Amino acid sequence: MHVGCGAVLLSGPKGEITMVDRLSSRRRGRISLWPIAALRVYTGVFFVYNGFRKVVNDRFTEGMVGFLNGRADSSPEFYRSFVESVVLPNKALFAGMVAFGELAIGLALILGLATRYAAAAGAFLVINFWMAKGQGVLDGTNHDVVWLAIFLVLALVPAGRIAGLDDGLADRFPLLR
Repeated sequence: MHVGCGAVLLSGPKGEITMVDRLSSRRRGRISLWPIAALRVYTGVFFVYNGFRKVVNDRFTEGMVGFLNGRADSSPEFYRSFVESVVLPNKALFAGMVAFGELAIGLALILGLATRYAAAAGAFLVINFWMAKGQGVLDGTNHDVVWLAIFLVLALVPAGRIAGLDDGLADRFPLLR
């Protein structure tokens, strides 16, 4: 007998824990974590929806440039310099990275595939949105802080192993744990 996740597991014929025992134990240990899976899927749907809208919008690049120029005065100086010298001269590239990045992050979160990496990429994206807007942490209209907190939670807990593909792939690919 072995103890794992608060449950007693029976050993296989040679004393090892069987796959059925392990999966049963995992389910019992993770059943209380369903809100994390719901948060992961909701966040994924939100980002797929907004990413897809940007991908199919022929004028997204111009909209992004207008947004960045309109918020330049409120952005931190270091970020404003980055936008003016790197982003705006390569506006089509950055618009594509934002649109397809949101789409890819959202799909990965919905599927629970490479969830920690998708959440880290989402946090990076949201930090860039936040810097571009130049809003304070306690600004009442700063939704980026909330998204950053969500992405940090999804990156720190094994959110993809709760009703996600990471659960089945983590044994083969340890980087997904």
